[in-house]
Amino acid sequence: MKQDAGSLNRQNRVSMFLAFLVVVIMMVAVAGSSLGLYRKLRENKARKVQLQEEILKEQERAEQIEEYRHFTRTNEFIEQIARDKLGLVKEGEVIFREEGTR
Repeated sequence: MKQDAGSLNRQNRVSMFLAFLVVVIMMVAVAGSSLGLYRKLRENKARKVQLQEEILKEQERAEQIEEYRHFTRTNEFIEQIARDKLGLVKEGEVIFREEGTR
């Protein structure tokens, strides 16, 4: 039951073709996966830039809040609120009001 040389040669060619086909399919699958990962990487980089900008804005906002917190503890702030909200004046000050206003 020996196979002749032509039959073995044909089987080798079929085997090589199938192996080549498997390799090509694997390469296509890897390339497709790589493209998806590359797209995800670009999206993540863009998101990172956006988040860094948001962090900077929030840090600036935190600084402004801290400055305002310090300002609210000053006599100047207390005096400003007393004048604006309560209508108080310092002793000896003269108030000028337009007619028709309180």
